[in-house]
Amino acid sequence: MSTDLTASPPAAPELQRYAEALLAHLAAKGTAPPAAPGFPDVPGYWLPPAVEALVAILGGDDPLEPLSKAAGRDQQQTALFLCLALAVSGQGSRIHASWLGTAFGELSLDRPVSHGQRSLWLAAARGAYGPAGKIFVLRKLDALSVPEHAEPEQWVQAIAPGEPSVVVPPSLADFPEMAEIPDLARPAVAAARLARLRGRCAEITSARQADHDSSAPLDNSSGDPVASWAEDEPLAVLRSLIGQGGPSGPMASLSSYLLDDLRPGADPHLAAIALHVAAPILRGVAEELETDSSLAPPATLTVPLLGHRIHLRPEGPDQASLAAAEESIVTEGVVPRGRPWAAVVLIVLGVACLIGAAFASTLLAGAGVAMIGLAGWQLWQRRKLVAADAAYVASQVSELKELAEGAVWALHAYARESDARAKQAADDATELTRLIRRGPRAA
Repeated sequence: MSTDLTASPPAAPELQRYAEALLAHLAAKGTAPPAAPGFPDVPGYWLPPAVEALVAILGGDDPLEPLSKAAGRDQQQTALFLCLALAVSGQGSRIHASWLGTAFGELSLDRPVSHGQRSLWLAAARGAYGPAGKIFVLRKLDALSVPEHAEPEQWVQAIAPGEPSVVVPPSLADFPEMAEIPDLARPAVAAARLARLRGRCAEITSARQADHDSSAPLDNSSGDPVASWAEDEPLAVLRSLIGQGGPSGPMASLSSYLLDDLRPGADPHLAAIALHVAAPILRGVAEELETDSSLAPPATLTVPLLGHRIHLRPEGPDQASLAAAEESIVTEGVVPRGRPWAAVVLIVLGVACLIGAAFASTLLAGAGVAMIGLAGWQLWQRRKLVAADAAYVASQVSELKELAEGAVWALHAYARESDARAKQAADDATELTRLIRRGPRAA
């Protein structure tokens, strides 16, 4: 379906002016201008009799004659014009049931959604045509079996974007690196993801319910004109239909519209319909997430601690892996040092100088004492380095053992958490299913 009127006859200036005034009046006050239309008919052009039919409907008169004439010239454009014009005036309940089907045409997964279709979709979601209008759009969407052609992950990311790749449960707060181990990460991430999906579904349905309970009900029974709407697409399509608007922007696919309607911040009326379409996808995802959230924690696990892989058992860390880690710490923590040949040479020379001083100058005695002192200082420095290496190794081994013991207790705490996590996931899945089962008709 197209709203391009380039092939239509040019409208008379009187018709153009009145149509512009009519749309402005309808959007602002929901009624036709007080002046009666006085414009000539354009043979073969649907708009003049369609405007007459609209004015007759708004005035409570019989529109049959101009309506038949307009439909005979272009049935779809006439139906689209009347449906959108009555919607923006807040009087969508006056449309005939058949007009909506004629104006909407057929949706397809292989073709973009036309601007006219999207406008009717938006108006129906806003409740412009009452519950019957929303059900009409839902049936059109249901007939396409969108979930059978959709990637579940794409829809989950649309409804709850920006999910963290790692979730650190309270039991692993002191060991966040353990939260990245697949056997521990999978249940925690699944439970967090399920909780976010439940929250978003509750947000969409509660926003819809809040709108239903407000002073501007979802079924638009107050007859608000389009000036009170947040969207302007229906009015833009109407301007295009009367030849007032510029070229239409690009059209999007059906899936693109539905995904955009699900994203946070989208209009709640559109989100409710998109949630209904995505319901089978979300139910399947919720079942998978509930299953993953209930996975039993492993009895034994190998974890990285201080750069060493330690095998943990329920009764404590594996001694073999601890011994291998300690050996590695000793190997890496102690710097290899050769024999102190420089100090030995200095001592030998110093002693020789002292012996020589007995037969020669006393200066040799001073030099010998200096050499022996320097050698002693070097040996003392060497001793300090050896002691520092030993202290470092001892502290690393002690810290490793402490961390290993703590990791074992963290695994026990994680196992205790798993029962509560599984129960919460079951509650989240049940509530999510209940929320999406209510559907947009529940309001």
